[in-house]
Amino acid sequence: MSTLTELLSRATAARAELLVRLAAEDTNCYRLFHGSVEGVSGLTVDRYGEQILVQSFHKPLSEEELAEVRGYYQATLPELALVYNDRSEANSRIRNALPLAEQAVAEQDVAIRENGVSFVYQARHKGQDPWLFLDLRAARRRVMQLSAGKSVLNLFAYTCGVGVAAAKAGASFVLNVDFSESSLSVGRANAKLNLVTTRPRCLHSDVFAALRQLSGIGQAERVRGKKMPPFPKLEARQFDLVFLDPPRYSKSPFGVVDLVNDYQALFKPALLTTAVGGMLVCCNNVAEVDGEAWLESLKRSAVKAGREVRSAEWIVPDADFPSGDGKPPLKTVLLHV
Repeated sequence: MSTLTELLSRATAARAELLVRLAAEDTNCYRLFHGSVEGVSGLTVDRYGEQILVQSFHKPLSEEELAEVRGYYQATLPELALVYNDRSEANSRIRNALPLAEQAVAEQDVAIRENGVSFVYQARHKGQDPWLFLDLRAARRRVMQLSAGKSVLNLFAYTCGVGVAAAKAGASFVLNVDFSESSLSVGRANAKLNLVTTRPRCLHSDVFAALRQLSGIGQAERVRGKKMPPFPKLEARQFDLVFLDPPRYSKSPFGVVDLVNDYQALFKPALLTTAVGGMLVCCNNVAEVDGEAWLESLKRSAVKAGREVRSAEWIVPDADFPSGDGKPPLKTVLLHV
């Protein structure tokens, strides 16, 4: 059985070619170790600029294991600070305390770079997930290639990584929509880090309420006799490029997000918000969902909505997110509609 050091070393060697390309793209954040495929299920190691973030999801690292991880990266990347987040608690909550010196490092703002775009990063903040999901890098790169002069709608925007990247690439208009004001505040900070002609707009709203209005379906003030919570009033509008990246499951008074059983509830209004001849990028991060079957369901849903998927392009995560069977958990498809 390979030692942890051997597994980390093997993962580093496997990324040699990719890291040269990423450096040329002005990218300094990427996955160093993808444990589910590279030998330690539930363990991930990511570089975010001048920091290394180690996370364990299934069980905590033992003191000996953490010392081995620290030792390897102190030897190979001595200039980078390391932070360990044990997320094996229910709902992936961070459970481990840090020494004061490491806590200060974990809570400081760090500027990171991806494809020439700057983003704010903190290893520890009020939320749980990192402020930039690295497996979406390939999708953000593709959006940048397509965004010049286009209007862009970024749904479930989180910290607005896609929207900021689109603005950096010359989008004519960018609207980020998310229900979390704290996430959008990070998105605004991301926008300020970049010299962009178009300042991305951030809309604090339930995505269902926003989409139904933008698509022309409309959001009623009362549903089944029940008054809906306040929501921003929007005029119907279509966009050249729409990016749809919902969480696996969430529930609100306006609707239920369910990527396994009812992706169509979001897909239809997102499609109607996409201009004819435009592009709709759909993400599904549920590992057990079959990509081809999911794509066929989107095509059928488009027909029912009176629209056509003219072509589809899979956007595969970069090689720092390897997949043992060639079917990565994150499925991203670019639909020309």
